[in-house]
Amino acid sequence: MVQFESEAREFLLKRRLRLRRQSSAPPPAAASHWFDTEAVPAPAGEETRRELAEIDAALQRIEQGSYGTCLACGGPMGLQRMRAIPEARYCVGCSGQLHGVE
Repeated sequence: MVQFESEAREFLLKRRLRLRRQSSAPPPAAASHWFDTEAVPAPAGEETRRELAEIDAALQRIEQGSYGTCLACGGPMGLQRMRAIPEARYCVGCSGQLHGVE
């Protein structure tokens, strides 16, 4: 595993752990004032499940040796893209063609 993949793997594992902890945390106590509700985090929902699935898929691509390869065209995704969105599945060109699938 190259250095960048190792760093990406570590980052993704930490992010997955943080998301799982947040999603399994007990709901906060009821707010005592209407303005307190702004500080109450939203419960884990579909977005969190989707993000966890994307992280797991990226970790699987690292293990398989296909991390950083666009799933649509098979070309390299580029280091800057992978640093910006470590769980990205498509290169910038293919992502634009897929109309925001990512």
